[in-house]
Amino acid sequence: MQKEARKAFNASFTEHKYHDFVSDIASSYPGQVDFRIAETPVFIPADLKKGLIRACDEIIETLLSPDFSDKTNRAVPAGQNVPNENGHSSFLAIDFAICKKENGELFPQLIELQGFPSLYAYQAFLSETFPKHFAIPADFDYAFGAGSYQAYIQKLKELIIAGEEPEQVILLEIFPEKQKTRIDFAITEHLLGIKAVCYTKLIREGRKLFYEKDGRKLQVKRIYNRLIFDDLQNYPDLKTSYHFTDDVDVTWVGHPNWFFRISKFALPFLNSEYVPETKFVCDYNGSFPADLENYVLKPLFSFAGSGVQIHVTLEMLEAINDPENYILQKKVIYEPVIQAPDGLIKCEIRMMYGWPDHAAKPELMISLSRLSRGEMIGVNFNKDFTWVGGSASYYEL
Repeated sequence: MQKEARKAFNASFTEHKYHDFVSDIASSYPGQVDFRIAETPVFIPADLKKGLIRACDEIIETLLSPDFSDKTNRAVPAGQNVPNENGHSSFLAIDFAICKKENGELFPQLIELQGFPSLYAYQAFLSETFPKHFAIPADFDYAFGAGSYQAYIQKLKELIIAGEEPEQVILLEIFPEKQKTRIDFAITEHLLGIKAVCYTKLIREGRKLFYEKDGRKLQVKRIYNRLIFDDLQNYPDLKTSYHFTDDVDVTWVGHPNWFFRISKFALPFLNSEYVPETKFVCDYNGSFPADLENYVLKPLFSFAGSGVQIHVTLEMLEAINDPENYILQKKVIYEPVIQAPDGLIKCEIRMMYGWPDHAAKPELMISLSRLSRGEMIGVNFNKDFTWVGGSASYYEL
C-alpha cells in the first residue's frame, strides 16, 4: 500500500527468493507449516496506520464500558461457562478490511473481533524472517511498543508467564499436533519455554491440575488457552480427567468466557465510522432492509467463517428459528490495494493486543495480514492462487 516500499519490493522479488524464504521457515520448524504463506508482506503507510489505531481505540472504548459484561452475559452459552473469569480478556484481536473512500483515501472497516489469542509468537518470527530474504525498508517496523525482537518476546513472557516457572505454564489445545496453527505452538515453546499440552493429557486431583513432562508430574499454575468449545464438540466421546467447566485452581491467560463475550456477539454494541452497521436479526422485528444484497448473515455461535451467508434472502431470514443468535451486517467492500505482478489483491489486517490483568486497557503488540483474491478471505476461497495467504505487516514510522 505504501507505494515506494511496494515498488521496491516487487522489483526485487524472485520466485527463488520466495522458495528460500518458505524453506527457511519450514526447516526451522519441520512439519509445522500447514497454511499458505504469502509472497509479500504488507507495507502500511503512516496515514492508514493512524486510522487503524484510531479505529481500534474507538472499539476498545466500548469494551471498557462498565456495562459491557452485563450486555454480553448471554454470549456465554449455557453449559459452557468456565469458572474464575477475570475482569477482562487477556487478548484482543481486531480484524479490518482495507477499503477506499470516494476521494481515494484508504480506511479500515471492522470485520470481526475476538477476545482470544492469535499467532503472537509466529507473527514475530515471520516478521524477523522476511528481512533475511527480502529488503524491508529501515523506516518500517512490525511491532508496537517494543524496539527489538527480544523486547517483544519479553512483553509476551510478562503477559503469558507473569513470573511463574515456565514449566508450570502450559499452552492448552485439543490434539495440538493436528492443529493448522501448530507452528505458533512450536515457536511459543521455543521462545517462552512453555509446552503445548493436549486437553486429554491434563490430570485433575481435587482443585489442582497436573500434566506429565519427561516422566515428572507438574502442577499447572497458568493456562495460555488456545482451546475453544467448538473444537471439543468434534470429539463427543472423549474420556478425560479434567473437564473445561471444572472449578480448578489455575489462572487463565485468555479466559474461555471472553472468547464468547468479545466476538460477533459484541458487534451490534459498537458505534463508530469504522464499524459497518450490525444488528441482531431479532432487532429487526421482521422488517428487514430492502437491499439484502448489501448485507452478510452471520451465526453468533459458529467460528472460522462457518455458516456465514454472503447472499442473503428474505426467505433465509424468515426461516431462522432463533433470530437472537444471528447478526445481519452491512457488507464491506474490500479494495484491491496490494500490487502483485499480475494484478491487485485484497487485504485484511488483524491488530493484536495484550491485556495483563493489572492493566487498565489493552496494549497493541503486533499485527498480521491476510491477502486474498477470492470472494472471501480464507483458505477455501483462495485455492490455487499465488500472492495470497497469511503474512506480516510493516508500518511506516
